[in-house]
Amino acid sequence: MLPELGTSYAVGSGDAAVSVTAYTLPFAALMLGSGTWGARWGRRRTVVVAYLVYAVASVACLLAPSWELFLAGRALQGAANAFTTPLVMAALAAATDPDRLGRALGWFGSLQSAGQTSAPLIGGLAAELDWRLAFGGVAVVAVALAVLGIPDGRTAEPGRPTLRAALRPEVLRIGIAVAIGWGWMAGLAFLLALRLEDAFGLDAGARGLVLTGIGVAGLVFAPLVGRGVDRIGARRTILLGAALGTLVLVGVGLAPTVWAVAAIWALGGPATQMVLVGTNTMVLGAGRANAGGATSVVQAVRFGGSSVAPVVFTPIYHADPLAAFLAPAAALAVLVPLAVPRGGAPGRPAGRVPEA
Repeated sequence: MLPELGTSYAVGSGDAAVSVTAYTLPFAALMLGSGTWGARWGRRRTVVVAYLVYAVASVACLLAPSWELFLAGRALQGAANAFTTPLVMAALAAATDPDRLGRALGWFGSLQSAGQTSAPLIGGLAAELDWRLAFGGVAVVAVALAVLGIPDGRTAEPGRPTLRAALRPEVLRIGIAVAIGWGWMAGLAFLLALRLEDAFGLDAGARGLVLTGIGVAGLVFAPLVGRGVDRIGARRTILLGAALGTLVLVGVGLAPTVWAVAAIWALGGPATQMVLVGTNTMVLGAGRANAGGATSVVQAVRFGGSSVAPVVFTPIYHADPLAAFLAPAAALAVLVPLAVPRGGAPGRPAGRVPEA
């Protein structure tokens, strides 16, 4: 809906794109500590307040009379959303049998993929009528989520959660693994769009159709991935996802036809879900102090990885399109196995059998 935004506020397409940055900057910055702060304030209270603030911010965007006020509303949206996902995931882990955590997080990942896949379509359809309908719709949804709340279970942690407990070396290593294994994989959709245009001459609609394959496949396979995590362990699942992701990136860089590119790119859905569900299960494993804070650290590093992908790989693409896919493929193959910790979820009680 960026063109429609630019038209409404009489700004160019480049300025309209600033609305994305206005959202993502506070979202990523606050995500680093949001889980810890929310655990101190109470997960349920924090999540409900965050949804209500998001609803208010969405209405502010809808009614904003100037571009500057619209950007302020977007920034408030991003700040509020930083306090939802980590705390919801921690509450989900607290309400789930540890032996079924992977399965629960698999369904969580599937629903996330459903939202990420359908959001551009719904937003685009809304923009055909009036872009403000999209903001009104998410405001209503946010209020409904605030009423729904989060799963029952232990929603407060003993003691005073600290950021130091979350910023442990093994947590940062998990964050690096998902930043590369998920962030660089999913974050290279823009690069594939460039190749589809340059090599095959596809228009915007056709490119969008190819790119949705990863989200649809992720939606379908995430529950299966979750069950796999419970059976073979988080670390093995992450490594399998990194291996499949390596093949996907090499394949879409070399594939000679559009259909081959589309089929290979769809395999990125299960690959990214293996990395994502595996890392989420690892960081939320039983016995971790400040699980919400650790989750927010991992998520902040994850989104940081996807945000740097355009800066790192676009210059490589302009110099050598194939190298722009081979370089991140090599990173998945080498860096993810080095980054992901051994022995299962950090902080897991000694009585449990560690993963290989």
